[in-house]
Amino acid sequence: MTTPTTPFRPYNTLTRRQDDFAPLDPGHVRMYTCGPTVYNYAHVGNFRAYVFEDLLRRWLRCKGYRVTQVMNLTDVDDKTIRDSRAANLPLADFTATYKKAFFDDIKTLNIQPADFYPAATDHIPEMIALIQRLFDRGIAYQAPDKSIYFSIGKWPAYGKLARLDRSGMRSGVRISNDEYEKENVADFALWKAWDEKDGPVYWDSPWGRGRPGWHIECSAMSMKYLGPTFDIHTGGVDNIFPHHEDEIAQSEAANGVPFARCWMHCAHLMADGQKMSKRLGNFHTLRDILSRGYTGREIRTVLISTHYRASLNFTFAGLDAARTTLRRLDAFTSRLAEAASAASNIEAAGFSPPSPALPEWAASAETRFAAAMDDDLNISGALGVLFDTLRDANSALDANALPPPAAAALQSLFARWDAALGILQPPSTSAPAALPPEVEDLLAARAAARAAKDWPRSDALRARLQTLGYLVKDTPKGQVATPIQ
Repeated sequence: MTTPTTPFRPYNTLTRRQDDFAPLDPGHVRMYTCGPTVYNYAHVGNFRAYVFEDLLRRWLRCKGYRVTQVMNLTDVDDKTIRDSRAANLPLADFTATYKKAFFDDIKTLNIQPADFYPAATDHIPEMIALIQRLFDRGIAYQAPDKSIYFSIGKWPAYGKLARLDRSGMRSGVRISNDEYEKENVADFALWKAWDEKDGPVYWDSPWGRGRPGWHIECSAMSMKYLGPTFDIHTGGVDNIFPHHEDEIAQSEAANGVPFARCWMHCAHLMADGQKMSKRLGNFHTLRDILSRGYTGREIRTVLISTHYRASLNFTFAGLDAARTTLRRLDAFTSRLAEAASAASNIEAAGFSPPSPALPEWAASAETRFAAAMDDDLNISGALGVLFDTLRDANSALDANALPPPAAAALQSLFARWDAALGILQPPSTSAPAALPPEVEDLLAARAAARAAKDWPRSDALRARLQTLGYLVKDTPKGQVATPIQ
């Protein structure tokens, strides 16, 4: 995509405002993403955050930036240890199942892979070194239980991300759990001394056997791959406190420099207007949704359709609406491809068509789409521009006012937009599936109608095939029917 002239202006949770974005290293964005805790299959609320982060990465790349993204895999914490022991499996074997499931799921959702997926258990030495640095600076201390804690009383800046009231902080009171409530603002564990609940899960350290706390994992791994200061840190709003607040404190206390310059947080996903809960029956993994016949493309469309900082209400009616929207897009894409193919035919015949130029209304749309995305990923505005353009293009096609070179240029514009959105192009398959007998019969009837030049019947049969979920394209080699994804 041509680099838009407007600057990207994300909302920064740290400053509580939108600012013009400029990476530390010109042209290169370094980004850290809080990834899954691999103790179970990720649910659709988790993927709301991962799809937002994919949209962010894609847009930055569309603007011409090189992006280095790191997404961690939390494979040792309270939950992974608890559930691996309940399953009577070694920790590595237990988490391997959910690591594989996560990578299968992001492929299904057309999420572009990050550059690095560091697992916590592979970076214990880096965590020990970071804790030692905090210990040497007098900010970490060893408690009677032999665990190492971060002293919030020694770090006056603690609470700046979550805007905590320091008067309510209780230095010297310790929290050993990896996750805790906002009112429990106290010293947090950096290294948890081994006890019987951990079973065989431990590592040796200068302070005895134990394992890292959850928060130190992300600080150590982000520093290793992105350096002590990097451009963007993302996650869900539920990570702001305690996880991200603790990351900032331990990282900046250890290094003496700012940690992440911009923090972007995704709002909660609700299901049928309520918080997702197994008890309410509205808790959905990706596998649950796919088993009902929906596609990853339809799920992705729902997950990107609402601005990332607004709460998203996930419903199956919304998935049905996404299916209808995608069929409309696919019908347009097929029609546009047909119009653009004439430009290739002209060139193949030895003629040079005019240089592709976007119609004025499409060129204006490209500018407006970029402006919307630059405005803190204003997806509603961007999708509004896309569907306005689709309407204008269909009107031009109806009026025979979109010559082949312009159709080809418009086709390229939609491809550039899809580089950001990841929903416009149906997934390709290596080998087409066999067509149902009813579809084969309708195609044969349509071929006969075309041979007889019965164009109304041909059009009616094409429409019937579309209601069955198949797009029909006429090519020099005959009809081609493809499933609508």
